Amino acid sequence: MSKALYGNMFDWIVKRANDSMKPPEDGRDPNRMIAILDIFGFEIFLKNSFEQLCINFANEKLQQHFNENTFRLEEELYKQEAVPFEPSNYIDNQPVLDLIEKKPTGLLLMLDEELKMPRCTDETFLTKLKKTHKGNVRFAEVRSVFLFLLYNYR
Repeated sequence: MSKALYGNMFDWIVKRANDSMKPPEDGRDPNRMIAILDIFGFEIFLKNSFEQLCINFANEKLQQHFNENTFRLEEELYKQEAVPFEPSNYIDNQPVLDLIEKKPTGLLLMLDEELKMPRCTDETFLTKLKKTHKGNVRFAEVRSVFLFLLYNYR
C-alpha cells in the first residue's frame, strides 16, 4: 500500500510540475523546457520535462557518490598506506551538482526563491540566472525561454 501511495504521489507531483510548464493556450513561449545534456548515456529527449531533470540530477548525485567512494577515498587510503597504484582518471561532476544545488545560488534554490516572488515569470527567473551564473562554464543560455545545463567535460 505504501509503495502504491508513494508511486501515485510521485506521478501526481510530476504531472503538476509538467502541467505548470505547458505553454499557455494563447501560444506564448511554446518552447519552454528544462534539459540536461550529459555524456554518461542518461536519457536525452528532444524535449525534457522537469521529471527528466530530476531523474538526471539524481543519477548525477549517485554517480558522484560512486566516484567519491570508489575512486577518491580508495586512492587516499592507498596513499596513507603507501600502496603503489595507478591513479584513476574519472570525471568529477561536482561543479555541475554545485550549479544545480549549492547554496545560495544553485539553480533549484534560485527557482524556489523566485517562485515565492509575486509576478515571477520565466523571464525574471532567467534574468537572475544569467546575472548570477554569468561566466560559469557549466551554465549557458540557449534560448530566452528557459535554460540548458551543459555538461562540458572536455
